[in-house]
Amino acid sequence: MRTELVSQPGDSDRPNEDFAAVALPASGQGGALVVLDGVTPPHGGTGCLHSVPWYTARLGGALTELTVSLPDVPLTEVLSRAIARTADTHSATCDLSHPRTPQATVVVARWSEETVDHLVLSDSALLLESSRGSVTPVLDDRLSRLPRSALASDAVIDATLRNKEGGFFTAAADPSVARRAVTGARPRAEVRALAALTDGAARWVEKFRQGDWTDCFRLVRKEGAQVLVDRVRELERADSELRGFLGRSKTHDDATVVHAELGASRPRRTR
Repeated sequence: MRTELVSQPGDSDRPNEDFAAVALPASGQGGALVVLDGVTPPHGGTGCLHSVPWYTARLGGALTELTVSLPDVPLTEVLSRAIARTADTHSATCDLSHPRTPQATVVVARWSEETVDHLVLSDSALLLESSRGSVTPVLDDRLSRLPRSALASDAVIDATLRNKEGGFFTAAADPSVARRAVTGARPRAEVRALAALTDGAARWVEKFRQGDWTDCFRLVRKEGAQVLVDRVRELERADSELRGFLGRSKTHDDATVVHAELGASRPRRTR
């Protein structure tokens, strides 16, 4: 297996709110990747003493450990336990019911010799390359399907859409949100490689329309994850005009790409 991980903050004066990890179990069988995109809050309170990077580091760490150490537990349950564990670390000091309590989008993939399981919550992306070379995006598109009129302001979004039925969901402090994630599984023999992207890197497809998801995956595989991030930055600098919530809410966003080539699966040994 070969992996590549690139994560770059949108602003050098601000900490990177993304989290990314690739993990291999001690058995040497299979592996996992985890990518989180911390949600930058608007100006004002969040009810929490802690920063978004604090939250993504703890949720990401818990999610990585549990994904690998509990290989037979479904990813929805793994995410639920990770959210609960993280909430427990600051529930005594922070108001976790606040709509802007620290939160993040989530991508998880876990593979064994038999299967590749995956989970996506909110607007980060997971790309699966088949053994035949076709690329399938796994997306949670609930946010992008909302009408622009519903996204009039942060206050309206928080009151009516954020982590609410008919809106969109992120990992915050409620473990039950894990059931809202987009999940699936494929035979290991049908998946050759994976790529996970936060929306700052996915802008190459979603905002700047430089190609489709297959083109994006092939760019990462051929030229590397850093090249994708660099090209997004070039496009952002060339078009610095902000276009509102459905365009770009900020000129540069944290951008993370994890690429994993799984290689050929091996037949399971029998005793």
